[in-house]
Amino acid sequence: MNPADASWKRVQESFERQGLMRHLGVRLLQARPGLCEVALPYSERVTQQQGGFHGGAIGALADIAGGYAGLTMAPESMEISTVEYKINFLAAFDGGELRAIGRVVKAGRRIIVTSAEVLHLAADGRESQCAVMQQTLVPVSKNYTFNLIGEPP
Repeated sequence: MNPADASWKRVQESFERQGLMRHLGVRLLQARPGLCEVALPYSERVTQQQGGFHGGAIGALADIAGGYAGLTMAPESMEISTVEYKINFLAAFDGGELRAIGRVVKAGRRIIVTSAEVLHLAADGRESQCAVMQQTLVPVSKNYTFNLIGEPP
């Protein structure tokens, strides 16, 4: 199997379990080793009080693109979890859709560092930079469960 095909399948299977991404209407566009691209169409579900894309939706989109780029580089026995990310919002937009392209900067055994660029695609085809993000991920066992009271499992 082609590594790009294996990456697509792995990411798609995980992506389909993402309730927030389904709720927001995010689409998986591509996944290959070290890269993931997702799209978020403009809708009332993703706006802030002034009608533009909400920063939380932009951050979630960047996080998912970077996270899935990282997953393509993690061992098959592992999932990934975001430890931190830092995002810069460069411009506000409404209408059209956002595209986030996540790329692996460095894939280590214990941490994976990614970046993501978020672009706005206007209805007339114009493309503008919206945000940039840097992220740290940690590989976790597929059997890991989050303990809601904050103690180690």
